[in-house]
Amino acid sequence: MNDSSTPSRTPDSTAGPRTPEPRTAGRRTVLRALALAGVLAGTTLSAPPPTAVAAPGAPGTYTLTIRHLDRAGHATGGYSTHVTGISGPGAQEEATPYDESGTVTLRLPEGRYLLDSTLYGADPATGTDWVVQPRLDLNGDTTVTVDARTTAPVDVRPPESGARRLSGIGFVEVTHEGTTRSANVMTAREGLRVAHLGPASEPGSVKEWFDTYWSGARNDYGLGYTFTSDRALTGLVRHPAADGLATLKIRGAAPEGTGGTGSVSVQPSAGPTIGLAQPLRLPGTATVLVTPERGPWDVTFTGPAAPGTPPNRYEADGIAVHAGATTTHTFDNAVFGPALDTRSGARPAGVRDGDRIALDLPLLADGDGHAPSAPRFRTATTTLHRDGVLIGTRRGEPGRAEFTTTPGTASYRLTASATRGDGTASSERVTASWTFASAAAARPAALPLSTVRFAPDLALDGTAPAGTPLRVPVTVQGAAAEAGVRSLTVSVSTDNGSTWTRVPVLDGRAEFRTPGPGRSVSLRAELTDTRGNTLTQTQRNAFRIR
Repeated sequence: MNDSSTPSRTPDSTAGPRTPEPRTAGRRTVLRALALAGVLAGTTLSAPPPTAVAAPGAPGTYTLTIRHLDRAGHATGGYSTHVTGISGPGAQEEATPYDESGTVTLRLPEGRYLLDSTLYGADPATGTDWVVQPRLDLNGDTTVTVDARTTAPVDVRPPESGARRLSGIGFVEVTHEGTTRSANVMTAREGLRVAHLGPASEPGSVKEWFDTYWSGARNDYGLGYTFTSDRALTGLVRHPAADGLATLKIRGAAPEGTGGTGSVSVQPSAGPTIGLAQPLRLPGTATVLVTPERGPWDVTFTGPAAPGTPPNRYEADGIAVHAGATTTHTFDNAVFGPALDTRSGARPAGVRDGDRIALDLPLLADGDGHAPSAPRFRTATTTLHRDGVLIGTRRGEPGRAEFTTTPGTASYRLTASATRGDGTASSERVTASWTFASAAAARPAALPLSTVRFAPDLALDGTAPAGTPLRVPVTVQGAAAEAGVRSLTVSVSTDNGSTWTRVPVLDGRAEFRTPGPGRSVSLRAELTDTRGNTLTQTQRNAFRIR
């Protein structure tokens, strides 16, 4: 990104993963991952082997002849063509026919097909032509001419003069009789030209989008556009102004005072794409301008990994963006603590299923509430008590445990704790303890768990200035946010939790003055909801003072 080193590049890639099955969300994820890996590694992705085509003269089949012409109108062997069945007897057919003469013949069963062809010259600098025929009705012997002279440029560029184009992808989906097939082209260079071929398909049956990614001296850019029609695109021109784009600011922290290099990737939430992936020196900020018309965007931040340990990854998906507005996400900064997934339909963090009580809660989410994939911790323990009697203790990953209890109604205390750092007195330690009544039920039920989020305004090294009044936002999540809060108190300690001072919470903010430099602030919340469920949450050495 704009704080990082030179980005990776890749040669033109004209064949991405293709499949005759209908598209699913999982398939989109796989394509994104493979495409992104190809871009970062500088490799070319290949298509799966084609299925066998019918033998000449086979009953119920027809001859399909495809002629390929270059931009001068001459026959060319510089092409890659895919024929994919959509409906009818040929619905499961897929072929990638080739003949160096430029004319290829194959026999296929009757049906509706999607044809796409990429033509390229001997010199990559001359560009690539992508011709798409979303409706090829094979009901007799048919000849199709793929002519590069029919294409028009894809001219998409950001408002920053001199920005470098990193990658791009064009993707088309065609739906007929409830079945969807797709084709794509990926390019690392400018010079792509596209065209529709053949008759129009049914209204709204062709969905197409183009994404391009750029790196500039001031910002990076993700420019994506979607179209729904009865035809594939012939050319595309988009030169967005800066005030027509949305700004994503991605801040990567170094809360322990150490630097290193992480990485940031940005991509649209919907549809297969390549995405923009760049290194980011820490602490640092990446700025990416994106097109709002592409819909929500996803951001992934990956921190530097110590030798022999997996990298820690955070994800923020489905970020709504608006033209002229800035959205900021800070990753891997204090205050680390428990966080619940508050999105509609999210899986509960605690579940009672018969005699089983399970907890799966990010105990060390970062200050913005992003859950880590590989949280950095030294120790982690979870315990469960039933009517004051210990049921069990589990050690392992923070906030994850499972216990077996007995069916009848009882009072439970569930406690989860984790220590970050080297285990000394200055280490960060997070503890959350919940009390609630529970009994076995006919179906799984969510446990009435709550969390409290503290969000002080900290520098990217996880510190606040000494001797300064702070108004720390306090947010309640979970059962108490839904049922209501009966009582909430916040206390602060500046001596590693030896003594605590209750502080006022006004308009959703805890107010106190920071101590002298070199010390730390610990935070405690004591919460009771309107149904009598409680939470005691302690975050020792939550942030440092500079």
